[in-house]
Order: sequence, then C-alpha cells, then structure tokens
Amino acid sequence: MDRLPWSSWHWMIVVGLGSVWILDGLEVTVVGSVAARLSEPGSGIDITAAQVSGLAAAMYVAGAGTGALFFGWLTDRFGRKKLFLITLAVYLVATALTALSFSVWWFVIFRFLTGFGIGGEYAAINSAIDELIPRKYRGRIDIIINGSFWLGAAFGALLSIVALNTSLFPADIGWRLTFALGAVFGLVILLVRRHVPESPRWMFIHGREEKAERTVAEIEDRVRADTGTELADVSDQRIEITQRRSTGFGEIAAVLIKYYPRRATLGFALFIGQAFLYNAVTFNYALILTKSFDVPNDKVGYYFAVICVGNFMGPLFLGRLFDTVGRKPMIAGCYIGSALLLFGTAWLFGQGHLSAVTLTACWTAVLFVASCGASAAYLTVSEIFPMETRAMAIAFFYAIGTVAGGVAGPLVFAKLSEDGDPGRIALAFTIGALAMLAAGLVEVVYGVKAEGRSLEDLARPLSAAR
Repeated sequence: MDRLPWSSWHWMIVVGLGSVWILDGLEVTVVGSVAARLSEPGSGIDITAAQVSGLAAAMYVAGAGTGALFFGWLTDRFGRKKLFLITLAVYLVATALTALSFSVWWFVIFRFLTGFGIGGEYAAINSAIDELIPRKYRGRIDIIINGSFWLGAAFGALLSIVALNTSLFPADIGWRLTFALGAVFGLVILLVRRHVPESPRWMFIHGREEKAERTVAEIEDRVRADTGTELADVSDQRIEITQRRSTGFGEIAAVLIKYYPRRATLGFALFIGQAFLYNAVTFNYALILTKSFDVPNDKVGYYFAVICVGNFMGPLFLGRLFDTVGRKPMIAGCYIGSALLLFGTAWLFGQGHLSAVTLTACWTAVLFVASCGASAAYLTVSEIFPMETRAMAIAFFYAIGTVAGGVAGPLVFAKLSEDGDPGRIALAFTIGALAMLAAGLVEVVYGVKAEGRSLEDLARPLSAAR
C-alpha cells in the first residue's frame, strides 16, 4: 500500500472518508452563526446566546470526546469500515433531531449526540486514512483532509446568511434548515463511503489474512489500470505477525505511558493547544462581532466565511511541506508562528485599534498558519503509535485534549466575550496564544520525524515478532 502511485482510487478514499471534517466544520460554524438568532423571541426555542455558545457548545465537545473513546475502542476491535458507517449514521440521526428542537434540554441533548457521532468519526476515519494512503503523500493528504473542516465552516457561514434572512424564512424555521441540510449532506457521504474497503493492515492482524490479500490485490489491479505503471516489488519487505482479536485497555495504557511517554506528552500538548485556540474562535466569533462591533446577525456569516477560506488555504498551500521540509519544523513553526500572530492581535484588539474588518483580517492570518498545526495534531497521533492502538490513541488524545480545551474553552471564552469588553476579549485571545505557544515548544523538544516513513517503521506493531 505504501509504494502505490497516486490514482483515482485514492481520490475516492479522500472523498469518502475525508468529508467528515466538512460536516464537523458545518456543525460548529452553524451553531456559532445562529447563536444570536436562537436567543431572540420567536425562534421557537427558549434559550440564551450564552447557553448556545457555552453550554450547548461544551456538550457538543463533551459528546465528541466521549464518542471518540467509545467508538475508538470499537474501531480497533471490530474494524475501520463498520465503525465509520455506524458513526456517520449516529451523526445523521442526531443532527436531524436537533433541527426539531423545542426546548433547551432537547437542543443540548442532541448537540451532545451529534458530537458523539462526530467524535467517533475522528477515530475511525483518521486510522483508515493513514493505513490506506501511500507514505509519500500521507502528510499532505492528512493535513488537507483535516483542514477541509474549514470548507464546511465556510459553507455553514454562508448558509446561515440565507437561513437567517427573515424575508426568506420565518425566524423559527431558518435555523432549523441549517441543521437539516447537514443531515442531507451526511446521507450523500454515507452512499459514497460504502465503497471504501476495510483496512488490509487491520484485517491481517485480526486473523483475516486471505481477505486482506484479496483486498490488496484488487486495489493494486485498479491502481495499475488507472496509472498504467507497474508496481515495485516488495517481496523482500516482510514482518512476522502474531494475529490477535483485540487489544485491552491495559495494554494500550502501557504503550502510551511505558513505551512512548514522550510521544504521549507531545500528543496531549498539540491537542490541548489547538483546542483552546479553535474553540475560542469558532464558538464565540459571532458574539464578538455582534457585541463589540454591532454587526447584524444575518451579516456575521460573511466575516466568518473569510476566515474559513484562510484556514483552508493554509493546509492547501503549506500541506506538501510536511512531506518535504518535514513534520517537526513545520508543526513547531505553525504552532509558534500562530501564537505570535495571536499575541499581536490580542494587543491590537485590547487597544481598540481593530474594526470588524481588520479583526477578521488578523484572524485570517493567524488561522492560515494555525490550521496546518491543528491538522498536524491528528496526523501526529495517528502515525506515532502501534497499529493495534491507532484508533484508540487518536480517540484518547482527541478526548483528553479536546475536552480539556474544548469544554473549558467555550465556557471560559463565552463568559469573557459575552459583554463585548475589549480587555476581557483580549485576555481570551491571549489564553489561546499561550496554549499554542506551549504546544509548539513541546514539538521542538519531542517532535518525531515521520515524513516518508512507513507506519510500521515509526511504531513497530505490538503483534510483531520480537
């Protein structure tokens, strides 16, 4: 799989699996964009803006963390394909029921369950992508796919402009359509995803070597037909495996703590840093624009779409450098660089030198750099631990790091941003910058040079003969 040239088959994998981040971006942005509208009289639900961007946002992230752990364990035990179909189905049902919300408790419960499905997607999808994408392209593809979150965010921002326009839709209908359309988009992805195969690596280790061989042969035949090239011989590259059915939590903990403590520290730092920064922005940016600059609710989407495009441009233009310049300098540079830019933004905002337009420009610059680092957090933890624990490792770091930064972040930043006070908002920016700076320094010390290396070379499988 690692020596295959790029082909149309790989594009199918990218579309079928990578589109989950578009859904996540859509979900997070829609909530931020409609927060003010939901809190207005006549919305059809009695809820405050702080409850939407604080409580509901925190519950979404808590659900994502819980779902990552639960489905991550199932993914390592029962396979990638079964779980990335189930988790998408959970998301579809939950987001559709969110559109039917009539009270705070209903909205919060189904935001939790929507996050529960999305969190499970992270574990199942990242592990499958890294095991199916050739090592030469793994870094840039993973970075761009994770960065596609912002395509969904841009779509959500623009969708909110239309949905919140009361001349087109009543106040109690428009916001519901944004959630309903997310479910429709997810259904389309589910149809494409049925054609994505199970990971041959997972099948081989779990006693399904004949099916794994057939799957690899079918993929190789298709790639030959697509590219018209013969594949390099790999008969001299062997690894002996003791097949197993499952990996226990005790063994997973030992791998993280006993065998790879530095890599575990690195994973925590990267996830906590990006979670504090991004949850501060995505859940509260609409409040900052409306409270600090009196931007109308139905115009917020224009501003948010701009920073979303900047976010996606970062991975698109810089992603290939993670395979050429290398993981360590690029990840450290993105985290530290975005932190320095954010410190400058915090100072300018606190001094009253920014408008809605110039703040958006500053955030676009910050997130152009930061988005590559944030995407690299997922790439890092999916590469540097043994195959048997891959999905669970992704889930573990995502859950711990994102719940730490993603639950505390929205609750703290919503409080700091709710009254539009420049000093308090600048403090929120500074907290996010400090988290990113600390993570960048950890990458400098503990970063792993993973570019161009096979997954088995980066972390020997637990099932491999010693």
